[in-house]
Amino acid sequence: MAAVIPTVTKLSKRIIRILGCNPGPMTLQGTNTYLIGTGKNRILLDTGDKDMTEYQKHLSAVVGSEQVNIEHIVVTHWHHDHIGGVENIFGTIAKQPKVWKHKRDSGDSHDTNLLPCHFNWLYDGQELTVEGATLKVHHTPGHTTDHVVLTLQEENILFSGDCILGEGTAVFEDLYTYMKSLNRILELSPSVIYPGHGNIVDDPIEKIKYYIAHRTQREEQILEALRNNSDKQLNEMDLVKIIYKETPEHLWPAAAYNVNHHLTKLAKEKIIKCLDIDGENKWQIAMTQSSL
Repeated sequence: MAAVIPTVTKLSKRIIRILGCNPGPMTLQGTNTYLIGTGKNRILLDTGDKDMTEYQKHLSAVVGSEQVNIEHIVVTHWHHDHIGGVENIFGTIAKQPKVWKHKRDSGDSHDTNLLPCHFNWLYDGQELTVEGATLKVHHTPGHTTDHVVLTLQEENILFSGDCILGEGTAVFEDLYTYMKSLNRILELSPSVIYPGHGNIVDDPIEKIKYYIAHRTQREEQILEALRNNSDKQLNEMDLVKIIYKETPEHLWPAAAYNVNHHLTKLAKEKIIKCLDIDGENKWQIAMTQSSL
């Protein structure tokens, strides 16, 4: 059982974690948000969901007790449980902060124009500095096209957003870029990971390597299931029922989402083929060419 995350935790002299009070199957105990810095002006990393009154109350209490100002709000990516609270915080708990986010790819449909503030666009390698803290931005697409992780230069801490979680594994939009991002994070060699969901990761290198190995293992499991059923055409949920037998059923849709990305990658590599059967995508191992 995962250790209970307190609503407010002072993790170091530079970092206070405020839990987003939005627990759920995909958010675990809730979204972790972080108030970073040692001086009057601080950085708030992620903002939880919209209209989370309990979260707003706790964040306001921390800002008041610390007697600080939120100078910057940094959003790791566009998902509602990270960006949603901007609407509640901007102009209230944070009077006139600069709000930062990386741009989505041009083909993405998400629109931030509905939010009550102007976004400043993050770029790879950028540094944001307040007293006692320097955050460096690393663009790590895969979970989403705009996803970033940040390293706290003073303590070699990685804020991993949803790229790496405190427990379980992450979902992603694109497996190819996600794997590249995991390898990039491995090269950063952080001392500790503060994730977007779940508790602190004290063995970061082992955790990152596990994530990489897990995705590789999943690919092998998918191929094995298709080879063992080479006379059939299977959809994503068929494969989930074969591979994810130990996973609670309410998480199967998320598992099917991940399986689809593996299938898409394998189809591009011509290892498997996609068949349109009565308007539904079904998958089958590709026939190997004889070497004779």
